Amino acid sequence: MELGRFLRARRTQTSPGEVGLTVGTGLRRTPGLRREELATLSGISIDYYVRLERGKETRPSPSVLDALARALRLDDAEHQHLRDLAARAARYAPEPAPPPSRTVGPHLKLVLESLRPNPAYIVSRSMDLLAWNPGGLALYAGLADWPATQRNLARYLFLHPTAPALFPDWDNQVRGCVARIRAQAGTDPDAPDFTSLVGELLLKSPDFAKLWDRYDVVGRKKKQKTFHHPQVGVLTLSGQSMHLEDTPGQRLGVYTAEPGTPDHDAMLLLDMTAPQPAGHPETRAEKF
Repeated sequence: MELGRFLRARRTQTSPGEVGLTVGTGLRRTPGLRREELATLSGISIDYYVRLERGKETRPSPSVLDALARALRLDDAEHQHLRDLAARAARYAPEPAPPPSRTVGPHLKLVLESLRPNPAYIVSRSMDLLAWNPGGLALYAGLADWPATQRNLARYLFLHPTAPALFPDWDNQVRGCVARIRAQAGTDPDAPDFTSLVGELLLKSPDFAKLWDRYDVVGRKKKQKTFHHPQVGVLTLSGQSMHLEDTPGQRLGVYTAEPGTPDHDAMLLLDMTAPQPAGHPETRAEKF
């Protein structure tokens, strides 16, 4: 059960010193907090907490969740994720919902075109690249070499050989990526779009598997992102992502740069030199 997995991950990554406990000189075989320590800090019985972590208790009260969040020093996003997992555990879903539609409306493709020369794209909730303008695809160097149905930003970060060189802070990028997938997938872990992506990355990327086990759900996303691009050189762009109304979890991503700066010049060059047909409103951006 995801609720138990999340609690276990947070417990084992919280040291006694972080929560004000004094550790003796003896050897501790348990990484992080012991179950009984967390139960005591939260004001609940050890037996009740063990049942929670093992998935045998599925209806913790809001006050219990709040107490656990305080004891584990969860931030607002992690606290909300804990509530979401508890809400899901309390209801029974006999069958996973079908994958959300990958269709992008024509009006949204026009939006992408109108944003040029700013790189822009639309992704699904599981980070599949669904539509783009020329710069939006070209910004992720080498992504266009993959078939359209394989273009996924998480897959690119972990499996494309160009990604570590493209991002000077690749370690931070991948940590934030896994945290966002964890947060999205945690409340719907049986959804086919998530299970397929996570299963592939667990199999093919040891880096992903290590981060996945941490169960972080808060992505530290910078407003600015630097790219060491093989075609246009180094450019630092401001990024923005927003949910698109009346879509099944689709998001618009767009990058900007101050006009007259070297970064803006590089962005213009990227737009002018990128292959034009892919993602253009007058062509089919995807073939699904």
